[in-house]
Amino acid sequence: MDTPAGRLTVLADDDGVVHAAGFTTDADGLLALVHPRLRGPIRSRNDLGPITSAVRSYLDGDLTAIDAIPVEQHTDGEFMAHAWHTLRQVKPGEPITYTEFAGLAGRPRAVRAAAMACARNAAALFVPCHRVLRTDGGLGGFRWGLPVKTWLLDHERSPGDR
Repeated sequence: MDTPAGRLTVLADDDGVVHAAGFTTDADGLLALVHPRLRGPIRSRNDLGPITSAVRSYLDGDLTAIDAIPVEQHTDGEFMAHAWHTLRQVKPGEPITYTEFAGLAGRPRAVRAAAMACARNAAALFVPCHRVLRTDGGLGGFRWGLPVKTWLLDHERSPGDR
């Protein structure tokens, strides 16, 4: 679907569980981010029911609408899965640093591992790694580009903070 931040492509299974999402038109490239165990055939649809509704609500200002959408990613590491779960607890409009993220994930000294969890996250928007910033407040990286990360963060700021 088109968004003000660019085209959002979502890969989900027939049960409505998101496996990957990104600001791209390259569904095959997005599929490459999905663990082989979770991959299935790509069937293009313009409406994914509750997923599409949640994204539209998010774009219209209901910033928590995407929170109820189930997400499944697979990793061989226990910390990564826990870190992705932890990212889903970071509130819109309240970005945290990589150091704070590592602490929330229960490994305060594992700042690099926390950053790696953001880098390997395949379900952007639904697992909001865009809400994690460098310690100096800088944006850090984002797979889909810093202009997209900036737009998402600006969108999530309360109107009084804009």
